[in-house]
Amino acid sequence: MITLTTDFGTTDGYVGTMKGVMLDIAPRARLVDITQQIAPQNIRQAAYVLYTTYRFFSSQTVHLVVVDPGVGSSRRSIAIYSSHGTFVGPDNGVFSYVMTEESVEAVVELADSRYHLPSVSQTFHGRDVFAPVAAHLAAGVPISELGPPVITPVALPRPRLEITPHRIRGEVLHTDHFGNVITSIGRLLWRGDELAFTPAFRQRSEERTRFAASDVSVVLGAPAPGDREIHGLHRTYADVERGEVLALVGSEGHVEIAVREGNAAERLGLQPRVPVELHW
Repeated sequence: MITLTTDFGTTDGYVGTMKGVMLDIAPRARLVDITQQIAPQNIRQAAYVLYTTYRFFSSQTVHLVVVDPGVGSSRRSIAIYSSHGTFVGPDNGVFSYVMTEESVEAVVELADSRYHLPSVSQTFHGRDVFAPVAAHLAAGVPISELGPPVITPVALPRPRLEITPHRIRGEVLHTDHFGNVITSIGRLLWRGDELAFTPAFRQRSEERTRFAASDVSVVLGAPAPGDREIHGLHRTYADVERGEVLALVGSEGHVEIAVREGNAAERLGLQPRVPVELHW
């Protein structure tokens, strides 16, 4: 199985061309679209979407990600072999969040031209490099055949996540199609009416990790007069009336800001990296 995540959209033939390349090399491959609607050149968004999806696929899956503003430059092309899947794409940080979650066993540069198309353009490595490499991996080519090891792949800064005994500081990480605002504060699991907190992205904490959902306040924005504060963490959107703002634990276990049947990002003006604080 090969998954595809790109910022190519569906208007042009870019994604279809990549699928044709892969099926020509590995005709028995199964291709699954994660999304082609990553915002143009938004590496951080692609890293988050991959982080939320890859673990639901078999460990034999090849995940192809092409969000590549540096195409044709000196940026490397890489493949990563991990305990839960193989990843192919540009070395620009797009695999950062996955690498905090999984045991990485090998990272290689895609230097062997035998596994590329015969002619490689300067502007479409998705077609000419990444798609054929993904197909060859799916067909059984060992990752070690693709090129030399990469010691230090590019990594994005970890999302903000600062933990003290009665306070967690994070940031807006992603806004989904509905306008729900997902933060870096996770992962949270319900234990009755309490929440158990395990820091995401391999952040470590020896501080308190359980608290009552009803005791929590969520503050949006930098600490200053006029901060917006939401009281309590909910289980579902239907816990409040239509049009009401709420904070809840989303499907990935992260704190999420939402408006029931509305768009929280637009209503509250929340953009990526806006500070969010949880305290109890």
